[in-house]
Amino acid sequence: MAALQKRRHRSGLVVLVILLGILGELGARQIRYSIPEELDKGSFVGNIADDLGLELQELGEHGVRIVSRGRMQLFSLNPRSGNLVTADRIDREELCAQTARCLVSFNILIEDKLNLYPIEVEILDINDNTPRFFREELEVKIPENAPPSSRFPLMEVYDLDVGMNSLQGFKLSKNSHFSVDVQSEADRPKYPELVLERALDREGDAVHHLILTAVDGGEPVRSGTARIVVTVLDVNDNAPVFTQPIYRVSVPENLPVGTPVLSVNATDQDEGVHAEVMYSFLRVTEKISKIFCLNVFTGEISISANLDYEDSSFYELDVEARDRPGLLDRAKVLITILDVNDNVPEVVVTSGSRSVAESMPPGTVIALFQVYDRDSGLNGLVTCSISRSMPFELEKSVDNYYRLVTNTVLDREQVSLYNITVTVTDKGIPPLSTETLIYLNVADINDNPPAFPHSSYSVYIPENNPRGASIFSVTAHDPDSHENAQVTYSLSEDTLRGAPLSSYVSINSDTGVLYALHSFDYEQFRDLQLRVTAQDSGDPPLSSNVSLSIFILDQNDNTPEILYPALPTDGSTGVELAPRSAEPGYLVTKVVAVDRDSGQNAWLSYRLLKASEPGLFAVGLHTGEVRTARPLQDRDALKQSLVVAVQDHGQPPLSATVTLTVAVADSIPDVLTDLGSIRPSADPDASGLTLYLVVAVAAISCVFLAFVIVLLGLRLRRWHSSRLLQAAGVGLAGVPASSFVGVDGVRAFLQTYSQEVSVRADSRESHVIFPQPNYADTLISGESCGKSEPLLIQEDSGFCKEEDSLVQVRLFLLLVLFEQERLKFSLISA
Repeated sequence: MAALQKRRHRSGLVVLVILLGILGELGARQIRYSIPEELDKGSFVGNIADDLGLELQELGEHGVRIVSRGRMQLFSLNPRSGNLVTADRIDREELCAQTARCLVSFNILIEDKLNLYPIEVEILDINDNTPRFFREELEVKIPENAPPSSRFPLMEVYDLDVGMNSLQGFKLSKNSHFSVDVQSEADRPKYPELVLERALDREGDAVHHLILTAVDGGEPVRSGTARIVVTVLDVNDNAPVFTQPIYRVSVPENLPVGTPVLSVNATDQDEGVHAEVMYSFLRVTEKISKIFCLNVFTGEISISANLDYEDSSFYELDVEARDRPGLLDRAKVLITILDVNDNVPEVVVTSGSRSVAESMPPGTVIALFQVYDRDSGLNGLVTCSISRSMPFELEKSVDNYYRLVTNTVLDREQVSLYNITVTVTDKGIPPLSTETLIYLNVADINDNPPAFPHSSYSVYIPENNPRGASIFSVTAHDPDSHENAQVTYSLSEDTLRGAPLSSYVSINSDTGVLYALHSFDYEQFRDLQLRVTAQDSGDPPLSSNVSLSIFILDQNDNTPEILYPALPTDGSTGVELAPRSAEPGYLVTKVVAVDRDSGQNAWLSYRLLKASEPGLFAVGLHTGEVRTARPLQDRDALKQSLVVAVQDHGQPPLSATVTLTVAVADSIPDVLTDLGSIRPSADPDASGLTLYLVVAVAAISCVFLAFVIVLLGLRLRRWHSSRLLQAAGVGLAGVPASSFVGVDGVRAFLQTYSQEVSVRADSRESHVIFPQPNYADTLISGESCGKSEPLLIQEDSGFCKEEDSLVQVRLFLLLVLFEQERLKFSLISA
């Protein structure tokens, strides 16, 4: 029943305290709550959502969380309800010891806005601790001659609670000699004293057993007891007396271990063993016994462990001096610890981003961090700074929080990673500082197109290159990263001679290597104009172009081509005529050649490679003119064979040859006459060929003679008819002699064409080339039928014209064929 009432009382107190805290601090910048200690885990503290003016659904969206500097998280935030609840049971005495007010401070952080709201929770004390004596039993020795009203100090009592829940008074068991009284000061521990009410008689009662009860003022009341044994001593007139009731000393926290702090001193007016004084701590806790050491004989207090101002800045010690009989005195030792600058400032990064896009505007929050120093005074004042050369600055927030923000637009291509050093320095002497590195990656955006090192490229490749060979490589650099820097290459769509450029040249889209798809020919085209496009893979993609000129270099891949003398298709060799009367330097003929290459590959030179009569002819080095080098003599052979070489100046040089046959004679008839005197060849093959030619010439001669006989018969018939007409009275004007064809006419015809005959001596066949006939020198006069003869009638005149023309043509053809065959025979035989 009592437990139920206690729980109800606690719950009512919790609600009342919370309401008072909310109403009292509503509208203030700092939110305060109050809760009693020892609440169960998850107990309600306050509704953060209501106090901050946020909807429940906004808690998760804004990322609200608790930021605390302490090692232990005492509270937690329920994101579903917005309630601030206890994270575990809270013991006020463990958290704040004997402090009058126990305050826990922390901050509420809104992640997306990086806003901080200070929260303060006061932990209220409940009566959960019983007053306790440092010893359960104490022996007090009192001389029997002690006067009434004498006071004898008892052991100290402690109660961890504060206020009304702390120690309030003492009760002594019923007796006839003693009472208990308390000597206390404000905010000081209470020390009970045993008061002698009546004089003692050792012989009557040598020992008195008492029970001392300590009570607090809580609800319900708690109490603790200790046993006191009073021993009545024989007379000892004087007790030890300290030189001063309170000793004060101030020492820095960095004193070495073993350093004496001070010495207490008590004197006893007695003599002998009653004057021997021993010192001891009255209150010996584990913490004090580890830090301070008291010499029991000299009263010297020294340090046995390192002092730490941040752990405790003040110590209060009670020292007791006791003589052998048991008389004693007590004194207080107040030790103040002075702070020294022995703690470096600390930086706690609460929230931040490891990466930020380079396009973010100035003022973008990079990190939120808190700086603090455990020292006090000037030693605890800190300043925070970063390098001014970086594009960042610090903004002060609440409760020693700082924001790291950008002060300009970042550029990843200039700096992709920042190592931001935050330097925190206190104002102690000497000042201490600490540095914290904040790493920031600048995320890339596609803001740079690929760039070529040059605005244009010129490539020179020799012709006749192998197909599929690499001819050049272009590279474009994109200062962006990842996919924004992945460059692909392509060629612009264009045509060359009606065909797309992609059929001549291709490019590897990944490497930018260009390949020739054809073997280029300098004689077909000499250059290609391309445009290469480099495009990255960003979104949106960026690109750039560069012009590429491919120049084809000529190679010596074409042999000189001889235009004159032209080589007949039947393999025969042309014949040039050189008169025997020719003087030195006489132009016999000219070799004309061209080379499809260019430059020095097309520079031609001519030389006489072989001659049947060395020294007779010379060839112009650059003109190709074949001239006589000396006068022709009778002993020089009729047929001169010359081999002329035409060579270019390429590397290696290419050449072509032509064989010329020069007939040494003044005219074709002379050639025929001279050829008749040349003995036939003894070659069996030549003899067989000669036999075939003789038969052919004989057959053609017979046909020719038959045609001549027929023609003469027709002419005689016409002449006879004309005579008959004359006899009839028509005058005969006469027939022109030019109307008849004879051997002299054939000779004259051959002389007309003698300068146009060419013979190839290296072939067994002869080829005679005749130009168009000159009708001024035809064998049959064109005027013979053009003029009207008085003896002929009009019909005969027309018949004469048609018939004479036909006869002339036939005769002309037969004469040519005959003379050609005869000339072949003569030359081959030679």
